[in-house]
Amino acid sequence: MYKLGIIGYPLGHSISAVIQKAGLETIGENGTYDVLETPPEDLITRIKYLKTNGYNGFNVTIPLKVPMSLFLDDIDDYANIAGCVNTVKIGENKSFFGYNTDIYGFKKAIPSEIDLKGKNASILGTGGASRAAVVGLAERGVGSIDFYTRNIINSRQTLEYVRAKFPHIEFNVYQIQNIRSLSGTSIVVNATPIGMKGYMADQMPLERADLDKLNSDCVVYDIVYNPNKTILIQEAQKRGLKTIGGLDMLIYQAERALEIWTGKKPDTNVMKIAALEAL
Repeated sequence: MYKLGIIGYPLGHSISAVIQKAGLETIGENGTYDVLETPPEDLITRIKYLKTNGYNGFNVTIPLKVPMSLFLDDIDDYANIAGCVNTVKIGENKSFFGYNTDIYGFKKAIPSEIDLKGKNASILGTGGASRAAVVGLAERGVGSIDFYTRNIINSRQTLEYVRAKFPHIEFNVYQIQNIRSLSGTSIVVNATPIGMKGYMADQMPLERADLDKLNSDCVVYDIVYNPNKTILIQEAQKRGLKTIGGLDMLIYQAERALEIWTGKKPDTNVMKIAALEAL
């Protein structure tokens, strides 16, 4: 019997419990998955609760992915590279092992036939989600990455971090309000919450005119999963562009997390059906 959960704040939009419960059933395991709203100021109290109440592991979402790193006994390579964690396994001695399965999910959602070697990628946003995108794109061999952000000053830390981790990739940062032509990019990744249900759901992080300038073989990847088809994805599809929705990334990162906790690989098709029914 596995005792699992998710911490973060707010969690009203989360469908992780639905996905993980479906995944547990496909591997023949019983378990619970608790939604534990945890504002940043309550993180230490929550950690004590998780350690003393028999939990086997938990997911971590915004805004706790970076601060959670301070309370771990060990981390995997992806968590080390990204500088944040989204999955924690609790050992028998109550030790915390941190993982970043977002990178696994981000990368697996990109079809293998899409060739990004030496190409340019554009990432909208410089928050925690953008770091997972950088690592995933670096492993797919991109040559340069352009960030577009509302606040260039606040993005300096992310920029310095990724430049140190990936010296072979050229990084640039631009003001998103003054977006330059994206005609030379091979993939555009929305790593902002713009378009999410309950948060500017009727808007896009790009103007329609920006989409018009994209090459016909450009990929538009929106990590927002609720709604399943954001305005950005809908507009990209109208223009005949290849698209990747955030739900695939969510399912694949959940698959990896469940495998870390149980040692068994769940059926992602069943998990996706459960997610779509919950949206």
